Amino acid sequence: MPPLPTADLEHVLNHTRAVWEALRGARIFLTGGTGFYGVWLCETFTHAVDRLQLDTTLTVLTRDIEKAKMRLPHLAAHHAIAWQRGDVRGFDFPSGSWSHVLHAATPASADFNENAPLEMFDTIVGGTRHVLDFAVHAGVRRFLLASSGAVYGRQPAQMSHVDEEYIGAPSWDDPNAAYAQGKRAAEWLCGAYCKDGIEPVVARGWAFVGPHLPLDTHFAIGNFIRDGLQSTSIRIGGDGTPLRSYLYAADLAIWLWTMLVNGQAGRAYNVGSPEAHSIREIAESVAACFLPAPKVLVAQTPREGVLPSRYTPSVQRARDELNLEPTIELEDAIRRTISWYQRNAST
Repeated sequence: MPPLPTADLEHVLNHTRAVWEALRGARIFLTGGTGFYGVWLCETFTHAVDRLQLDTTLTVLTRDIEKAKMRLPHLAAHHAIAWQRGDVRGFDFPSGSWSHVLHAATPASADFNENAPLEMFDTIVGGTRHVLDFAVHAGVRRFLLASSGAVYGRQPAQMSHVDEEYIGAPSWDDPNAAYAQGKRAAEWLCGAYCKDGIEPVVARGWAFVGPHLPLDTHFAIGNFIRDGLQSTSIRIGGDGTPLRSYLYAADLAIWLWTMLVNGQAGRAYNVGSPEAHSIREIAESVAACFLPAPKVLVAQTPREGVLPSRYTPSVQRARDELNLEPTIELEDAIRRTISWYQRNAST
């Protein structure tokens, strides 16, 4: 895959300069380095290293180093990145000490969650425990867990935004809740390791858009962009009324790097946009980015008197404590994402 747009990399750098100064000389260990979160973290890292002349290093855990280097050739030979082979649940601990861990390895697959729930749960929980054991072994203090807004369970339709104090949870008897329950258990593990000197920060991710977002999975906005790129109608499987919000991936990177360095230890932060839009509005925003605009087809008719479902975070804690804000509007985020895919359609 090609590099991220320079404008996005510069945007992240301009909002994280103080963070990178705090990371001079750091040794960072990253899991999930070839996923959506991971690629953005790797690319913004190498950009900062090059632009600021940092003596910081990043070790990236991956099951298949050769495949990772073929997919990301611009990162493969960068002097500040080292590659560690292994599965997150049982990789061999590399020798030496590290200062920071970014644990972003998660099989974010709806099919995997539905068809292999026990393996999904074990990958999240067993992987998190193994990475925490590595952190203790390597003398790490700062540990960022990439968790999920799924830990809150279903958002009540009458609740406009979910904050970090909400005590909701996925239902214990929901067979499709392996991902959500795994993330809840992973968060608990982070708290349990505080006695070993770990300073965990939990980043509860919601919904995102940007280059590298999969266009063929369960992410609605990704599917809409795929439909538009293929010059077909944009199809909504439901009635289009559910409310969602999307944070652009450049902002995601800003928030994650900031939380790694400045997040309060033992604290969770929502990571997302508080600006809610209906699924139909999102599809129409995607359609408007194409000429000619594809039709938006809605499969079902909204039911009268039924409140739409919501999945929208409160980010007041991140604002108040870390001075974090979404900086890129949804329409711009969609256009940037589409433009990147159009430029790289043949790669």
